[in-house]
Amino acid sequence: MKYIHRLLFISALLTAPVAIADSVLDISDSSRQPSLIMPQSFETDTHKMLEDWYLKNYTVLDYEADRDGGTPLNDEVILDRLSRMPTIIEMPLNTPVRNAINFYANRKKQLVENMLGLSLYYMPIFEEALERHGLPQELRYLPVIESALVPTAVSRAGAAGLWQFMSPTAKDLGLEVNSLVDQRRDPYLSSEAGARYLKQLFNTYGDWSLAIAAYNCGPGNVNKALRRAGDGKHDFWEIYPFLPAETRNYVPAFIAANYIMNYYKEHDISPALARKPLIVDTVHVSRRVHFEQISDVMGIPVAEIRALNPQFRADIIPGDIHPYSLVLPSLQVYAYVANEDSIVNHNAQKYARRGIVEPATGRIVGGDANGEYYDEEVILYHKVKKGETLSKIAKKYGVTVGSIRRLNKVGKSVKAGKKLKIKTVQRRYRPAPKPQPAEQNNEVQTSGSTTSNDSISPVPDKTAANADTTLTRESAAPEAPVTGKGTVKADSSAEEQQHKASNVGEKKNNKKSSQKTETKKKQKEKTVTHKVRKGENLGKIARRYGVTVDALRKANKIKGDRIDIGQILTIPSK
Repeated sequence: MKYIHRLLFISALLTAPVAIADSVLDISDSSRQPSLIMPQSFETDTHKMLEDWYLKNYTVLDYEADRDGGTPLNDEVILDRLSRMPTIIEMPLNTPVRNAINFYANRKKQLVENMLGLSLYYMPIFEEALERHGLPQELRYLPVIESALVPTAVSRAGAAGLWQFMSPTAKDLGLEVNSLVDQRRDPYLSSEAGARYLKQLFNTYGDWSLAIAAYNCGPGNVNKALRRAGDGKHDFWEIYPFLPAETRNYVPAFIAANYIMNYYKEHDISPALARKPLIVDTVHVSRRVHFEQISDVMGIPVAEIRALNPQFRADIIPGDIHPYSLVLPSLQVYAYVANEDSIVNHNAQKYARRGIVEPATGRIVGGDANGEYYDEEVILYHKVKKGETLSKIAKKYGVTVGSIRRLNKVGKSVKAGKKLKIKTVQRRYRPAPKPQPAEQNNEVQTSGSTTSNDSISPVPDKTAANADTTLTRESAAPEAPVTGKGTVKADSSAEEQQHKASNVGEKKNNKKSSQKTETKKKQKEKTVTHKVRKGENLGKIARRYGVTVDALRKANKIKGDRIDIGQILTIPSK
């Protein structure tokens, strides 16, 4: 349903009241008429319309038209032209109608040129819908004053699409309106809904001027105006003073739109000519697909897909919910069907919706045999630069503006140079613990045992079992000649030398054995590990093993106090 807030106020009458012939319907007390109030579409930004994909690619203005001549705008000429228009709906001339025609013909020539170009594509769609419901063809110009033939037009009150439906009215007529799809913008579906709604209004009032007025301001306002006008008043011009100001100019604007779209040449407005035909067809899409996927695989510009399918608000066809019609150039429809799998699978991960997403809690989020990734909450500091806003800073760190404001106790803006705390989550990588070497367990070598190279150990206890060196047996002294004392002396010297060597070897071996034992003891102490259980923290684990929390952090390369259940910690030596 249309509401009065959709229309744009334009102050000051375009022309002073003029004398109208007796045959022309006169509006009583025209001196009390308000300033001309035209639909919002009259003020459509024509520069944006010039960027329209269809206008740029499929039409060209007839610049050979005579832009300096043209028939002067006078009442007799306008009246004659209106009378020769083959319409069922009555189109009289009066001051509001003449003002609206002046507005189109003199102030909005470029807007009319653009609408003429767009009409080459949209008018056949409107005409088919009206024909199916047996409605007058002149109603095809209703979207001209509603939206200026811009399918994405949205009024200040929220009416949208070519036919400018409010959301409740659109849903009552069976149109889908949500974040991804707005069928008010679909030229085919909205035209069908518009025709049905107009037919309902005509069946209610039995008069097209009242039905058109009700289309603009709603049946409630028309009914109120009829009651205020009194019994026997069933004509738009009879209840004219009792209608909302915008609606009083809505029917005149409709008449003016019919006039200007038929007689634009007579007002030096260049007609838009078709540079090449645009033949389209539809294909049903039952899978979720993004416009960019279609564009990349089929080579169709995204702007072209948008222009042909303005109902998809986010460039996404949510066909996985239920099938939707996709409009494409007719030669591309079969190509789409043949390549649908390739289109849907193209960059599928980029456009896929995530299912289950758990918030970051510092837990393990993936990894491999070499280590694992985990999310950790951290505090960062950011120095505000000139021109930066909280919104930009929040976007940079992936946080909300509210979280920055709460953490720093600041308002909606911050000065350059201020240092802000940013609480965010960063992904860390934790290498897997390296496997510890197996402990040696060699047998103790005694003085009575020999090695493969005939060596012996003089160390009498087990501490020499892992000694790196052993004492090699000394070679026997040369035999002395049998001459008495000489022989004894030689023997004595050999025994003494062997005893000394044995003592030296024992001392060396004991020292190295002691060092090896100490090394082994430290190695055992360093390789003590602990598996974190539920409810444990670094403080509890450190007290259990008699070490400090800092030593525990250092041994496991931990920053902060966060540890995870099941995590293997290395316990440092005391």
